[in-house]
Amino acid sequence: MRVGITGHRGLPEPVAERVRTMLEAEVRQYPPDELVGVSCLADGPDAWFAEYVLGHGGRVEAVLPAERYRDDLPEWHHPAYDGLLGSAAEVHRTGLVESGSHAHQAGSEILVGLVDRLLAVWDGKPARGYGGTADVVAYARRIGVPVRVLWPEGASRD
Repeated sequence: MRVGITGHRGLPEPVAERVRTMLEAEVRQYPPDELVGVSCLADGPDAWFAEYVLGHGGRVEAVLPAERYRDDLPEWHHPAYDGLLGSAAEVHRTGLVESGSHAHQAGSEILVGLVDRLLAVWDGKPARGYGGTADVVAYARRIGVPVRVLWPEGASRD
C-alpha cells in the first residue's frame, strides 16, 4: 500500500502531540513489508509520518518540490530532513529549481499521483496560500485518490 501525507506545519504543541499519536496509529495499521510512505519531508506531519513509516519497517519515498526546497524549511529541521532524505528508497523531483507555492503544489501533485491513499492532517479550512493542504486534498479528490483526514476533535491551528 502506497500512502502519502499532506498536512499543516507549525501546529501548536498540544495539537502536534495529538496528531503524532494519530499518525503513528494510522501507520501501524499497515503490514510493514507492504507499506510505502510518500512524503515531501517538511517539518511537522510530513516528517513525523516518514519517521513512523521507517520505524514501523516500511519504506519511504521522498518528493522534492524544488532543488532549493530545503532552503525554505526551518534551519532546525535540516538535520531531520537530511536524515529522512538519506533514508528514502527513491526520490521523485518536479524538475523545478526555485521553491515556493507553485513548486509545493507541483510536488504535492506528483505525490498524490504516486499513492493509493492520502492522509491529510487538515482542519478542513481553506488553504492559507496556494499549494496548502486544502489544495492538495481537493486535487486528490478530483483525481479519485481516497483521502483520510486526521484532525483532533476541537483542535485549532491558531
